Amino acid sequence: MIRIAILGSTGSIGQSALSVVDSHPERVAVVALAAGHNTERLAEQVKKYRPALASAATAAGLDDLRARLRPGERPAMLEAGADGLLAAATHADADLVLCASSGAAGLEAALAAIDHGKTVALANKEVLVMAGALMVDAARRRGVGLLPVDSEHNAIHQCLHGRQADEVRRLILTASGGPFRGWTDDALAKVTPADALRHPTWQMGRKITIDSSTLMNKGLEVIEARWLFNVTPEQISVVVHPQSIVHSMVELCDGSVMAQLGATDMRLPIQYAFSYPERWDAPVAPLDVTRMGQLDFAPPDFARFPCLRLAYEALEHGGAWPVVLNAANEVAVEAFLAGRVRFLDIPRIIEQALEAAGRDTSVPRSLSDVRATDARARQQATETVSTLPSS
Repeated sequence: MIRIAILGSTGSIGQSALSVVDSHPERVAVVALAAGHNTERLAEQVKKYRPALASAATAAGLDDLRARLRPGERPAMLEAGADGLLAAATHADADLVLCASSGAAGLEAALAAIDHGKTVALANKEVLVMAGALMVDAARRRGVGLLPVDSEHNAIHQCLHGRQADEVRRLILTASGGPFRGWTDDALAKVTPADALRHPTWQMGRKITIDSSTLMNKGLEVIEARWLFNVTPEQISVVVHPQSIVHSMVELCDGSVMAQLGATDMRLPIQYAFSYPERWDAPVAPLDVTRMGQLDFAPPDFARFPCLRLAYEALEHGGAWPVVLNAANEVAVEAFLAGRVRFLDIPRIIEQALEAAGRDTSVPRSLSDVRATDARARQQATETVSTLPSS
C-alpha cells in the first residue's frame, strides 16, 4: 500500500489522481489533501477519502471547509495557507507527495517533502524551472526519487528505463501546437482569453492552457527536462505533433528512436508515478493503433511563438533567468486572462523582464535567493503590464 499526499487536490491533476485511487483502493491510500479555494470540492474529497490532514488556501477557506464537514467527518488536522501545504507535504504517514499545486507556490512544499525523505511526483513544472539545481541536489542528498507526471516527461522516463546516460543522444518533446497552430500574425493579434482556453486535445487548468497556446508550456518543459534527465539544452528538441498520441521520444546513440504512445488521459502518467517501477491495469480504454489515423510531426514556429525561444534562451543563459522567465510569464498570463494585455504582449512582457535581468549568471543558491529573484521579476513584469494598452 502506497500512502499519498496531494498538493492541489481540487485541480485537474488532483482530481485525476483521485480517480487513480478509486481504481486501485487496495494499492493507494490518501493521507493528506491540500487545495486552493474550491472548498466545496475539497469537502467532498475529505468525506470520500477520509485523509488525516486537509488544507485550504486561506483561513477563511478553512472556516468554510470546517462548516461543510460534520464533526465526525473532519480530519485530525485542518490547516490553511503555506503552512497547510508544508504540513501536507511532510505528513509523517505519506510515502509519496504529488505536487500539483499551480505556479511557484509549491516550491517550498516540494523541497520540504524531499527533506523529509518523501518520493516526489512532480506535476508542477515551475518547481524545477525556478529551482532545478536546488531540487535535484536535495533529492540526491536525501536519496529520494523525483518522478515526472507531465505526460511528456513521464513518456521520456518510460523510454529511458534501463538505459545508460551515454546511450542517449537526444530527448524529443512533443507539443500539440495549441489552438493557434498555423494562425497568421494578424489572427494572433486578435486572440481572446476564450480563444486561448480552447485546447484541442487536453483538458487542463486555465494557466497551463494559456501556456500551451503560447508554447511557453513546452518551453518550461524543456527546462524541466534538463534537470529531470541531466542533459544539455542541445540534447532537447521539440516537435509539434497535433494528435498528441506520441507523448515524447528518445533518440539513442545508434539512431534508434524510442517512443511512448497512449491515450490523452492524465490518469496514465499519474498512475505510473504511483506504481513505478511496477505497472498496473489502467482505468482508461487502451489505445487502438488501428484507428489512430495519420500522425503528423513538424518543427515549432519559433518566430510566431517566441515564448519557446525565450525559454531556450533562459536555459542556455542559466543563472536567475529561468526564475525570471517563469515569474514574468505568470504575471503576463494573469494580465491576459484579466483582459489587461493582448495575447501577443505575453512574450514582450517576458522578454523585457529578461532584458532587465541583464547578464547576471549567478545561480540562486537558496530558497530565499529564488524568492528574491522571483519578486524582482514580478515587479518588473507588472510595471511593463501597466504601460501596455488593454485588450
